[in-house]
Amino acid sequence: MSYPPKHYQETNFKHIISTIKAYPLATVISVKDAKVLVTHLPLTYKETKQGAGKLIGHIDKANPQTTLLSNGNPCTIIFNGPDSYISPSIFESKQLPTWNYIKIHIEGSVSKIENANEVKESIVNMTAQLEGLEQKFVLDKNDVRMERLIDFIEGFEVDITSWEGKFKISQDKPNAEQMLAKSALENSEPTHKLNYINSIFDS
Repeated sequence: MSYPPKHYQETNFKHIISTIKAYPLATVISVKDAKVLVTHLPLTYKETKQGAGKLIGHIDKANPQTTLLSNGNPCTIIFNGPDSYISPSIFESKQLPTWNYIKIHIEGSVSKIENANEVKESIVNMTAQLEGLEQKFVLDKNDVRMERLIDFIEGFEVDITSWEGKFKISQDKPNAEQMLAKSALENSEPTHKLNYINSIFDS
């Protein structure tokens, strides 16, 4: 693929997986009768003996996209890593404004997880991953609330058939300026974004 430029294309699959684990909220896209259906869901990665692995998730049965997440249907999945406006003011040399980002595009075929216990196990595993190393909360697969939940959701898994990493992180600049851009990406929640988040919760 010629776009994005080669130096913005991530070829290390380990970096793809680490991004998925760090930013698990995915945009899941399906198409039916020329209508695009989009749902935002957290997904977990599962390594397999063959192929690029699987993505595991669950969806509300009332969601119209649910019927397309089975039977080997194709889907496109996008993971959004960090992104940020990069101001020329951070560089010593003259630069133009730009936007840096880390994005992952995945194509796959979807199958329904038929076994209710496997669905519950996938939710337990997802919770453990999202809780992080400290894991202050441990979900019990046999929790009675899980029994009630399972009637309203469907589990699914996506066999990854192709993947593409779009990592635009100032690779075209000297190393010292790449490090400055890296710092800007790490601090990509400036005051105006935090104020916006606060306004949403306060309204």
